[in-house]
Amino acid sequence: MKIQSGAVCKLLLTIVLLTFAGTLGTSSDFYNQALRGAFFAFALASVVILHLHVFLAPMEILWVPAGALLLGVVDFRVLHYAPHLAACFSFLGLSSFAVMGVRGIWTKDRKAAWTVVAAWVPAVLFVASDYSASTMLEWTGAAHPKTLDGYLLSFDYSLRIPLVFLAGQIYWLRPWLHNASFLAYVGLAIPIAVVYGGRLVRYKNGAFPSMLAFLLAGPLGIVFYNLFPACGPHALFQQNFPFHVFPIDRVQHLLLEPVAIAGPRNAMPSLHLTWVLLAWWYSHGLSWLHRAVALTFLALTALATLGTGEHWFVDLVVAFPFALFIQALCAYNLPWRDGRRTTALSFGLLCTLAWLVMLRYGAQFFWTSPVVPWSMAAATIAATVIRQSKLDESNQVESDRTTASDALLATPSASVD
Repeated sequence: MKIQSGAVCKLLLTIVLLTFAGTLGTSSDFYNQALRGAFFAFALASVVILHLHVFLAPMEILWVPAGALLLGVVDFRVLHYAPHLAACFSFLGLSSFAVMGVRGIWTKDRKAAWTVVAAWVPAVLFVASDYSASTMLEWTGAAHPKTLDGYLLSFDYSLRIPLVFLAGQIYWLRPWLHNASFLAYVGLAIPIAVVYGGRLVRYKNGAFPSMLAFLLAGPLGIVFYNLFPACGPHALFQQNFPFHVFPIDRVQHLLLEPVAIAGPRNAMPSLHLTWVLLAWWYSHGLSWLHRAVALTFLALTALATLGTGEHWFVDLVVAFPFALFIQALCAYNLPWRDGRRTTALSFGLLCTLAWLVMLRYGAQFFWTSPVVPWSMAAATIAATVIRQSKLDESNQVESDRTTASDALLATPSASVD
């Protein structure tokens, strides 16, 4: 009787899961609002990457394209939705979401079930976070009708080089670089899924701090968007960006004040760079392929953030201590008494806040000499890298200790003669 009731529960869960996935995949509103959008499509497609890291049965992965094909036929042929390439990636992600969930429900191997849950639940949270991001940005925009982009313009130009305009021109004048960088920019979920999947396979429970960091970076970033609302150079200069360079000699004498411009307040700090920095840092200890994916996305995303005009150069600088703060905050495997964790946490948070204060109230100080802003940016990045490497060492020691402890517990005790 117990076996039958268990089978009935599993069957009901399977029906609910498949119905939910099918409803999302065929909903007109959800199709137009999310499935055909590039950002959300890549977020859903990243589910496939996690699935590939944990699937066991060779036939299982074949159900993913089959499910995607079914959704495509229903949406494009039966419901006559306007076809979009991005929607095809969304269908793959939805199909993988359903197949992986069903595998987790029916598997009898507890270890395999745990692995599926450890991949499936974060995948759902990652996608849900991406879907809700636009709503949170709308709230930020409503709360801050004016932005502080003029202050960020002032810092960037105190470097005496119009970096964002130069990066924008490189981005738009080289099609191959533009396409690669843009794909990296909208495909942010890919390195996150690759790195988390790799850590899940290699470190098991040790992957959870990275999952937590990837998830918390978004909500905490929204908090800082409210502390320092800004939109980026493209929103400020509109069609003049990037080929009509604003004169440097005019910026030093500008009256700095909040300005009302249209656009999402998501510039300071750059969450795109924060996420790929975290992916690069967390790829330590993984295969060369995982590392290569993380490093490639880091380089291309850095270019895209500037080239698209979505960010100022200083947004990328502040992303370094902010990312360190996130990583240290989520390193729950390390005790608070670990000096390297507390130092990294304190430095990351205080350095991020210090930059916001200096950018808001110390604009003239940066103009005393180009050495000042360059030195401060370089020192921030260098100090962050050093503190992060120290934090990494503590994480590695703790990981080795846990691995040795698990191996000892798994070793059968010797019999006593």
